[in-house]
Amino acid sequence: MSEIKKIRIDHLEFDCRVSGNEQDELIIFLHGLPETSFMWKTLMHKISSLGFYCLAPDMRGYSENACPRGIKHYTIKKLSEDIINIANSVHKNTFHLIGHDWGAVIGWNIVYTHQERIKSWTALSVPHTRAFGKAIKLNKEQQIKSRYIKWFLLPVLPEIMLRKNDFQKFKRLWKRSNPEELENYLTVFKRKYALTAALNYYRANIGRIKNKPIGNINTPTLFIWGKHDMAIGSFAVENNHKYMKGDYTFLALDAGHWLIQESYSEIEAAVIKHISQYSSSPNDLKQNSS
Repeated sequence: MSEIKKIRIDHLEFDCRVSGNEQDELIIFLHGLPETSFMWKTLMHKISSLGFYCLAPDMRGYSENACPRGIKHYTIKKLSEDIINIANSVHKNTFHLIGHDWGAVIGWNIVYTHQERIKSWTALSVPHTRAFGKAIKLNKEQQIKSRYIKWFLLPVLPEIMLRKNDFQKFKRLWKRSNPEELENYLTVFKRKYALTAALNYYRANIGRIKNKPIGNINTPTLFIWGKHDMAIGSFAVENNHKYMKGDYTFLALDAGHWLIQESYSEIEAAVIKHISQYSSSPNDLKQNSS
């Protein structure tokens, strides 16, 4: 099963869940809010058993010793550079990338800015950021689904409300998580600065700083979306293909936003099939994806 590896990048130390042989081909998994690397534990175990080195960081703000204070430390540029530096730390020039929620937002940026390093890209729930941005501007359904974002941008109040009744609002989102997973999430968010750090992903990148829009994606891409997603409507999803210039596969599931917990078997099968097409040594993987 997975174990925790400490990876130091300058003055930050990331808690990284790893599974498999470090000599094997690398796959990096990026979690979203409000989760941690724990969400990937079962999938990492499965894929590492097929001959891959799986690595999932508790990202900036979620790792206890990689939680700088201040909004400026959570720009998409810094969050993306963390992942590239983590790959460098395990001496991998190229790797597969998988991301959900904010992990997908960061992943889209990495795939665009470092396309020469990404063998394959799998995004769960969140489409290309330009497709999403267009939806917020033009689509009423998406505007309604995204109203929570303005609330997250407020200072202090979101932290107060989210901590009430032992994170009851988050627990409603975690209703499909097992007890061990729930305990892990609560352990992280109960740390003094972790919740503010997680909300700073929004505060640093929406409204305050104008990030340069990313462009077309040439990397082989798998995008998986739940038809009942509470945060992402169909308008953005249906426009995602416009930015895909390489191989592109889209899978819509009868699920909501929390795809790993709701549709694990479908996710596992789709990810294995996708990675097998773009792996340099996928013998076992190809057998499992056929």
